[in-house]
Amino acid sequence: VQLQASGGGLVQAGGSLRLSCAASARTFRPYFMAWFRQAPGKEREFVAHIQWSLLSTYYADSVKGRFTITRDSAKRTVFLQMNSLKPEDTADYYCAADVVYTRALPLAEQEYEFWGQGTQVTVSS
Repeated sequence: VQLQASGGGLVQAGGSLRLSCAASARTFRPYFMAWFRQAPGKEREFVAHIQWSLLSTYYADSVKGRFTITRDSAKRTVFLQMNSLKPEDTADYYCAADVVYTRALPLAEQEYEFWGQGTQVTVSS
């Protein structure tokens, strides 16, 4: 499975961006799809995930109420709508797929088997 992330860019604080991540596999039914991010000099951190079949979602506290994760199963694509962006949201954003069920709330990197390339998000103050 190859994941292709896109949609990053430069935006002013308070602005919005929408990230997309498309899967190449024709048959694609992960358990979860997630977004992680990595800011310069920091470790990669969990942002949000969506359970593919039940559509339940979970967000990091830092983005709750501002970011929304959704998916389009027909297009095998997951989205991250980011509103009210802050300079501290500046990072490379990565999408990931959990295709081997590990637990009900996968938040760690090692629980995701497939990763897309990063897409850079820069929020200016």
